[in-house]
Amino acid sequence: MDVSAGHGSAVKQQEARVLLDAARRSARRMSGYYNHNVRVDTPDGPVLVRIPVPGAEQMDLRIWPESEILTVLPSHVERIPQLRHVSDEPPFQIHEFVTGRRLDEIAPRGEPVPRDVVQDVLNLFRQLGDVPRPDLPPTPDGWPADGDCAGFATLLSGVTQRVADEFGGEFEKLFHMLGIPHDPLRIATAGWRSLTSRPFRLVHSDVHRQNIIIADHGPVFLDWELSLWGDPLYELAVHIHKMAYLDDELETLLSGWGDAVGADASRSWQQDLPVYLAHEKVKSAIVDSVRYTKEIVSPATRTDRRDVLIVKLAGKLNAAGTVWGWTDALSPSAVITAITDWHRSTAHPPTRRR
Repeated sequence: MDVSAGHGSAVKQQEARVLLDAARRSARRMSGYYNHNVRVDTPDGPVLVRIPVPGAEQMDLRIWPESEILTVLPSHVERIPQLRHVSDEPPFQIHEFVTGRRLDEIAPRGEPVPRDVVQDVLNLFRQLGDVPRPDLPPTPDGWPADGDCAGFATLLSGVTQRVADEFGGEFEKLFHMLGIPHDPLRIATAGWRSLTSRPFRLVHSDVHRQNIIIADHGPVFLDWELSLWGDPLYELAVHIHKMAYLDDELETLLSGWGDAVGADASRSWQQDLPVYLAHEKVKSAIVDSVRYTKEIVSPATRTDRRDVLIVKLAGKLNAAGTVWGWTDALSPSAVITAITDWHRSTAHPPTRRR
């Protein structure tokens, strides 16, 4: 299937297979949890070949192929990567290669983001509300009715619970050593019943520093694979949780969000935002205790990378601890001690990051 989006040129089938083969051979690979992303140079300039990670563990709610969203967006949303080609067999996509720097390279957590970034994010949220429902793919059977935010939130926490259940046997001892409760979602999901009804819209669900490229013409928002039809307040909660804004940046975001999405979409947001944030904190603690531990114990992981992961995991666990009622923070040294002891006691520890 050849696809042209925006002002980009479609890549023909034969050329696409050549680019796929080049990507498979390339050492210039950046891997996320769901896709390998490989820059491949062509006579017309670089492209990005996006190849699904085989057997990737599904730890997020996913309902649509990313390519179907990228096909719809150019008529409604600015600053997105152009889709050049999509193949179902073998599965891969070709995107334009966006020249620039990732926001997390320019402004890592703890450092101020460039001046216009917050407003650009608000503009994105505004534009997502303009994407008509009929333009989007169908939602799965049983998807909550428009405005059923409690039903939507229950789907989100259902995925988190599935992750906890699936890895609860293998990681049960480690979870206990890290202070993760036996029923980690009980407190976080207690507020679902009180969520206010807000009209659904397209949400990106993963706008954070690693998914924003600062290009010459402004930011480009990447990775639309977790897009959903749901509560716009969830978008805000995920963004806040993953961005870790400085206080003044967060104040600017919150003061402009209601105007960006409109009165109906922002109804009772001050009351409901902490409810979504509690779930995101707990989800991160569960998911990243699994993901990071696998990487930490892998012999292939560099020492500096391992140290970064340990500090990040301690932070995520302590954030969730505010939901669980912890009175004492967990130090990075306590985290690595728990992981090391668990790893030694496990007969066949997981050592491969998927």
